[in-house]
Amino acid sequence: MTSPSPQARDSGPLADVPLVLIVDDNEKNRKLARDVLRAAGLRTLEASRGDEAISVATDHRPDVILLDLRLPDMNGTEVALELRRGKRTERIPVVALSASAYAWSSERLLAAGFDGYLQKPIDVRAFPDEVRGFCKRRG
Repeated sequence: MTSPSPQARDSGPLADVPLVLIVDDNEKNRKLARDVLRAAGLRTLEASRGDEAISVATDHRPDVILLDLRLPDMNGTEVALELRRGKRTERIPVVALSASAYAWSSERLLAAGFDGYLQKPIDVRAFPDEVRGFCKRRG
């Protein structure tokens, strides 16, 4: 389920506020990330499935996508590769957000189309700055 549509990206007072797409099938994980990021002044969208994430990213072109590696319909690497193929999404930074870091080397994540990795559970104090660091990284 997605959050309400954000204000237009090209104009208005929120145009310079980073927009973050949180993709996780666990509702509690999405809520925590959303609440922490919104409290820090960022805007968020949400998706619980890979196909939904691709659609939301294509429609809204967020500044960064936080992507769980395990989703019910696709795995995170499939979603990341599909995002890299899309003309509207190819330059959006995609960050793996997962508790299973031991299974993923940084080389493997980069080869799969990810721009970085953030560990779950998130550090609520550091998380907003870590996410901001990935915004617009691909330009």
